[in-house]
Amino acid sequence: MSFIDKVKVVAVAGDGGNGKLSFRHEKFIDKGGPDGGDGGNGGDIVLQASRNQNTLAAFRYQRELKADDGKPGGKTRMHGRSAKHMIVQVPVGTVATIEDGEVVADLTEDGQTAIIAKGGHGGFGNAHFVSSRRQAPNFAEKGEPGEQFNLGLELKMIADVSLVGLPNAGKSTLLSKVSNARPEIADYAFTTLSPNLGVADIDGQNSVLIADIPGLIEGAADGKGLGHDFLRHIERTAVVLHLIDAYNEDVVSVYKTVKAELKAYQPDLIKRPEVIAITKVEGLDDEMTDDLIKKLKKAAPKGAAIFAISAQSGQGLKEMLYAISGKVQEVRAHVEAEKPDTSIPVLTLSDTSDAYTVVNDEELYKVTGERIERFARRTDFDSEEGVQRLRDIMRRAGILHEMVRQGIEPGNTIQVGKNAAYQFEY
Repeated sequence: MSFIDKVKVVAVAGDGGNGKLSFRHEKFIDKGGPDGGDGGNGGDIVLQASRNQNTLAAFRYQRELKADDGKPGGKTRMHGRSAKHMIVQVPVGTVATIEDGEVVADLTEDGQTAIIAKGGHGGFGNAHFVSSRRQAPNFAEKGEPGEQFNLGLELKMIADVSLVGLPNAGKSTLLSKVSNARPEIADYAFTTLSPNLGVADIDGQNSVLIADIPGLIEGAADGKGLGHDFLRHIERTAVVLHLIDAYNEDVVSVYKTVKAELKAYQPDLIKRPEVIAITKVEGLDDEMTDDLIKKLKKAAPKGAAIFAISAQSGQGLKEMLYAISGKVQEVRAHVEAEKPDTSIPVLTLSDTSDAYTVVNDEELYKVTGERIERFARRTDFDSEEGVQRLRDIMRRAGILHEMVRQGIEPGNTIQVGKNAAYQFEY
């Protein structure tokens, strides 16, 4: 399966079922009362993170996620069946955004779920509206439409360590030697066309998850080469492991090039703890190796761990892995300490769902507000009794009083929300 880490889909939650307009009709009962049942709720669209998924390739040909609609209500107060929620499995590390870039889900743990589109509530049948004043309601509610979003899904791998370096630095070879991963390895540049993940066992008790990022080149952050497509996978890693080929003419220049690309993509990346490894040293003598380490110490941050390693012979691998594990544990401990204390009460903003706004636009009075717009979506505007119920709701909420204050007159038009279908006369 090809590696796909960025897709766009349409998420369409199910519509609620309509309420039923019905009156009892039974033998020997002359005037049966209202018995219309409520509609069922539409299905939600739910994203679920799964370790069994490692790519978004399944969405290449499935551009629409559509949940089922709720069933309409029936006679004798029969409730319509609610639709099942649509559970969509995505890789751990998937971020979902809507059109304006707002993040609606960030799934970082296996099994974590997030509702990204809510199904519509079912409408009430006419039996629901029986009261001492209204004993034969001749209207029922429509089901609410489900939410619909243009959704961007982006995979940002969650790994403890990311391997970065120029093409042919030996990243895939190292990953294959220290972990259970089996990436493609060849003696030419850009062998790795997609990120690879592997688990490295440190001492039988501790392990680290390592991501091999395709080779970076100068200008990668601006779109050159392959690395720019995969820089996003470095964003979540705790430690950055720089691999530098010992046979480069200028190892310091190579190191600075990669650092510059990380900074250009996201400045915070160069603040991550880092380990530097000079690779392929099996053919060098000790004096040449020490000289390379000294040069890099001058360019690296103070106290940075620098190792000379050989994936082929195993030289320096154990020491490097222990150093990486220590840094990963330090980051984990810091993150754990930074977690908020859930025992402390959190103050939240007051509920504003009842708030509304009235605007007079040349004798068209437009009212907006979460609660009143929801009632409008459930109203059958072909039923005068249904529209009258909406008027009653607006009167009790003070909306009609506000319109009178603004000068509304009989015959003027009222519109609820942005949809011209929700209009009626005052």
